[in-house]
Amino acid sequence: MPLTPPNILLIQLDQLTASRLECYGNNICITPNISNLANRGVVFERAYSNFPLCAPSRFSMLAGRLASNIGIYDNGSEFPSSVPTINHFMRALGYQTSLVGKMHFVGADQLHGYESRLTTDIYPADFGWTGDWTEVTQKHSNDIRSFTQAGVCLRNPQMEYDEEVTHRTQRKLFDLARGRDQRPFFVTVSFTHPHDPYQCRQEHWDLYRHQDIDMPAVSIYSDTLDDPYSERLRTQYGLNKTPLSEQMIRTARHAYYGSISYADAQIGKVLETLGQTGLQKNTIVIVTSDHGDMLGERELWYKKSFFEDSVRVPLIISGPDIRPSRVSTPVSLLDLAPTLNALGDPAGTTLAGHPSAAAMAAELEGDNLLEIMDSARPDRTIYAENLAEGAMAPIVMACDKQYKYICSGIDPEQLFDLEGDPSELNNVAADPSYSAAIATMRTRARDTWDLESLNQQVLKSQNQRLFIRSVTAIDTGFDWDFRPADQAAEQCLRADRSYNEWAYDDVIGLQKQP
Repeated sequence: MPLTPPNILLIQLDQLTASRLECYGNNICITPNISNLANRGVVFERAYSNFPLCAPSRFSMLAGRLASNIGIYDNGSEFPSSVPTINHFMRALGYQTSLVGKMHFVGADQLHGYESRLTTDIYPADFGWTGDWTEVTQKHSNDIRSFTQAGVCLRNPQMEYDEEVTHRTQRKLFDLARGRDQRPFFVTVSFTHPHDPYQCRQEHWDLYRHQDIDMPAVSIYSDTLDDPYSERLRTQYGLNKTPLSEQMIRTARHAYYGSISYADAQIGKVLETLGQTGLQKNTIVIVTSDHGDMLGERELWYKKSFFEDSVRVPLIISGPDIRPSRVSTPVSLLDLAPTLNALGDPAGTTLAGHPSAAAMAAELEGDNLLEIMDSARPDRTIYAENLAEGAMAPIVMACDKQYKYICSGIDPEQLFDLEGDPSELNNVAADPSYSAAIATMRTRARDTWDLESLNQQVLKSQNQRLFIRSVTAIDTGFDWDFRPADQAAEQCLRADRSYNEWAYDDVIGLQKQP
């Protein structure tokens, strides 16, 4: 690793499951830019989301702590301003920090340590998406339109948003290349693709032959495969009433592949600008997602499940002095915070000299991935939770290299032997030959969560937020949504500079003629 702090570009996609990418063994998906980063960097083969839902996953990642430990329970939970994030640590280490794109912040604080935010968020910042365990289906739940309107389109709101994210990221990189701020940078670029709707442009649809699109490997569920929570998920989305045809499934998956290729193209534009400006010479690029998508496996779609396609995410680190490798040790998004601290403080002295920062860094629940890259930890356990609508009680997961254990306050336990059963077809929780394994995993989960206490915390939070939501709905002036400054206006001539200073001082890459 370099002795001087590198620039860091964190690229987060939305709802991208690892199993759909070429660098994770998929032979259909076309992602030249992600694949190139993977070939030149470190691929973490077993990376997990700590809460397979957008906002809680992101807040947990930024805080380096499980969502329940910071009072986050669903997509309508307020992210407390008092919780230190990756961005606060990076600023303490001398970095400038910027966010471009989605982060789904809920609450009045729309920065959480970012010095600048260059786009608005794609989703609302109020309590509108508060989870409610008393409802079977909530008005913001997905429905059959995901499939009846899947396919090719010219434009949709998510394309408009992501292209603005790309454009503003490129402008930010050009501005950084001008060098007015000499601090290293930490820029988070967050795209909303390939999140549903399952739609893509014709050019990305045409990258794939329809007949080549793979169908779900576990397409029919049965009493031996099914579980009560999965059935609640199908009911929540209306899938229990409207069986999907093979054509609907293939079309949705085809468009999902196209959406991944679309997202890869946006990443390519960002990386091209990084290269054109010369910034790639000292920039670490990290690519990941907040959670995956079941894509019809077990007749489940979207996220909020602990099966692999929902909870496992890509995680790639590439850049100067990063030796290409593949790491099989289980890791999670909680590990990004201590990893970024290590990247930003190579000598390990800056935070150590700042007692309060060092104390807060010691509370981070993940581990430094740079150390895991150098020394495998096969006995490592990853933890994840689901407290959102449909759960009806806390559902938690403990997962190590071989076993995945899932338990809840109301559903039967599940134990899967991932080494012998990677498709998670056999719940061996009641199998006597696995008694020692389930006892170990059960103890790890109980040491991590008090489910009864957590249940009461979630219900109290839901009731408070649902009440506030009902009251603030009366007041049309209630608004936490972020509105960014106009980047174009920031590049225009104003009275504090002369014309020649403005016109010539900030030119990038000028090639003087002989």
